[in-house]
Amino acid sequence: MEKCLFCELGKFAVAENELAYMIWDKFPKTPGHALIIPKGHSRNFFDATAAEHAAMAELLLIAKQMIDEKHKPDGYNIQSNIEVVAGQEIFHTHLHLIPRYKKGN
Repeated sequence: MEKCLFCELGKFAVAENELAYMIWDKFPKTPGHALIIPKGHSRNFFDATAAEHAAMAELLLIAKQMIDEKHKPDGYNIQSNIEVVAGQEIFHTHLHLIPRYKKGN
């Protein structure tokens, strides 16, 4: 396997649990855009284990709380791109938590 960027980024975690970690997206779609990433390598969400899914869900809630406190968004998207045709660029399971804001805020 080639070197995987997301296998290396855990050291920059702003929140983590036993099986996953959270970082701020380096190229955010909106302020507060977060990534939730399992520590174990799997290609996409469907290849991750049930335990990893649970760990990611736990961190989604923590990330939301952090984003709510700092950015006060009006809504959220939770997104996982799976395979090239769907826009996946890094082939390590990850979820995007993307805050959304009303126009004019």
